[in-house]
Amino acid sequence: MGSALIGLAAAVVGVTGTLVASVLSQRLLARDQSEQFQRQQQAVEAQWQREQQVAELNRRREGYMQVNASFRRYRTQLMNFLWIVHKEVVTPDERELVEEARRDHHSVLAEAQMVASAAVLVELDGMTNALSRVYRRIMCLEEGNPDPDGSFDEIRTDFVQLWERWEGMRAVMRADLGLGSVVGEPPAIGL
Repeated sequence: MGSALIGLAAAVVGVTGTLVASVLSQRLLARDQSEQFQRQQQAVEAQWQREQQVAELNRRREGYMQVNASFRRYRTQLMNFLWIVHKEVVTPDERELVEEARRDHHSVLAEAQMVASAAVLVELDGMTNALSRVYRRIMCLEEGNPDPDGSFDEIRTDFVQLWERWEGMRAVMRADLGLGSVVGEPPAIGL
């Protein structure tokens, strides 16, 4: 009977081992699949985050290009109108060109304000205020009611300051896009 018991015990151990191995194998497989699924989910999430960052960067870049172009057009129209006022040959068409550039500027600025970083918003607001002051001074000069410091030559010097301000604004925009540095800061490396 001893060998029968040993045989039975061996059979029980063998069957139990087979069953336990099957259960353990299933658990290990399930754990590996769960870990693999989590890694895939993390990879998908990381890819989605990268795509969102690229999309956001593209929205900002497009907004900055548009606002930069509209500032430039508006400033150019103001300079042209100042010369026309100085020559005393203002026509309704000339005034409409300025107003059209001004409306375009306001529209593009409103769009850019929705995507711009805080640092760029500060620059956009400063540039807009400076342009508004120049616009008001030119219109007062054209209407024959100039500011005490609102002569043609004094307003003309405002455009030099606008240019310098525009260069600063552009540098902040480029830094925000990772393309350059803000004036006075070392250039970004590796971008």
